[in-house]
Amino acid sequence: MAIGPSPSAIYLQPPGVRPLSVTIHPAALLSILDHYLRGTTEGGNQRVIGTLLGLRNDNNEVEVRNSFAALHSETEEQIVVDMDYHRSVYDLYQKVNPKEVIVGWYSTGSELDNYSALVHQNFFSPETAPHPAIHVVVNTGVQKAGELGVKAFISAPIGVTPRAENCAFIPIPCELKFGDAERSGLDLLSAVQSNQTLAASTELDILEKSIKDIIAMIDRVLAYVQSVTSGEIAGDERIGRKLLDSLGSSVEGLERDNMESLFTAHLQDTLMVSYLSNLVRSQAEISSRLVLLT
Repeated sequence: MAIGPSPSAIYLQPPGVRPLSVTIHPAALLSILDHYLRGTTEGGNQRVIGTLLGLRNDNNEVEVRNSFAALHSETEEQIVVDMDYHRSVYDLYQKVNPKEVIVGWYSTGSELDNYSALVHQNFFSPETAPHPAIHVVVNTGVQKAGELGVKAFISAPIGVTPRAENCAFIPIPCELKFGDAERSGLDLLSAVQSNQTLAASTELDILEKSIKDIIAMIDRVLAYVQSVTSGEIAGDERIGRKLLDSLGSSVEGLERDNMESLFTAHLQDTLMVSYLSNLVRSQAEISSRLVLLT
């Protein structure tokens, strides 16, 4: 699709209330980064685009759970997106998880241009109607010495004459969300170095690491509070409110004896699960050896 004369794709920072928020799971983000690495390595476009799959709730919040690549080519005059391939892949995803729907699209890079407006308005907005399409921009930090980061936008038409390329991209809140299992996988990936092999952690290892991380976070908080009270640094009101909310929600209704009893019960449950798993493994090995003898 070619761009007409005098297009207007701009970045707009609205002063009012944001219309919604976006939460991105690690699986979707890793899929985007993998698409970027494969696309640039194989001599494709420097920018890659794809489809975002996820869920919407009643609070007008979007949860991005998955993504897949979209075939496209772009020149200085036009951009072409293979929507037939897009719909074929989406039909396959629907067979696996019919609850996940198209919520928007993604692209890599650090800038929003006229092509971003064309792709957003002509290709992906009809796929998410009547809901607004989400545009997630993943800055890999490679082009123009940009900083790594993820941003989310929605579009709003501008101008007297309505045209696809005449739209403003409005930023909306965006955050990454991961569970305990995903956190363990991400920690394992971040710890991997060249010529180094790491084994998967057991439940006791995960518990030990979690306790160490909590102790390290408490030490950082204590160091920050002491620096503020001594006047070395200026205090931040937002951090103070978050600390107050965290302490109020965590300590409320829990005395020291109750906390110790809860921790002891959880530790005993973990040790029991570990003991039973080792017992089952030993019994399975004995059974297999008896089968070989008979």
